[in-house]
Amino acid sequence: MNAYVEFVKAYPIYSAMIQFAVLGTLGDILSKWMQTGKVFLPYKLPIILMKMVEWAIIAITIKYAFVGYQGFLDNLVAHHFVPEMGLLGSAFALSVFMNLQYGLFLVIFHRFLDNLIARQNNWKNIDKGMLSLIWFWIPAHTITFMLDKPYQIGLAAIWSLVLGFILGYYNRESK
Repeated sequence: MNAYVEFVKAYPIYSAMIQFAVLGTLGDILSKWMQTGKVFLPYKLPIILMKMVEWAIIAITIKYAFVGYQGFLDNLVAHHFVPEMGLLGSAFALSVFMNLQYGLFLVIFHRFLDNLIARQNNWKNIDKGMLSLIWFWIPAHTITFMLDKPYQIGLAAIWSLVLGFILGYYNRESK
């Protein structure tokens, strides 16, 4: 565990890229498996590699958002726009601010990149992605922001895998 923390501290962007490239792509694959009910490789290798690049790019924006929104919240507290809060209150406020601002961009950007990879123009159910900010990401990131900084991006990447499972389950093809 110490080696993980040291790696994350020494290479915050690269470590975020690696974690999301692996876990986010695995979440995409798991979601497809859940949707179809068949265990097979749902994407060809070039698509998997492009999805890994997609998740790595997304990870960069997520890492910047985690750092930037912490500064945003700290400045709001310093200027008395929001009160001092304990760990849970701060984690919740940070999650709300980040997901309702940056999260909207991320949902659109993620779909845009998915469309590029799939060579399609599919914006169907984008509203469901936006709603996931409320029912999934705000609670998930509240937990995430209660952790020490070196563990936050790793848990966020794990949450991407979890959301892939949930979405795959609820979007299963009827038998």
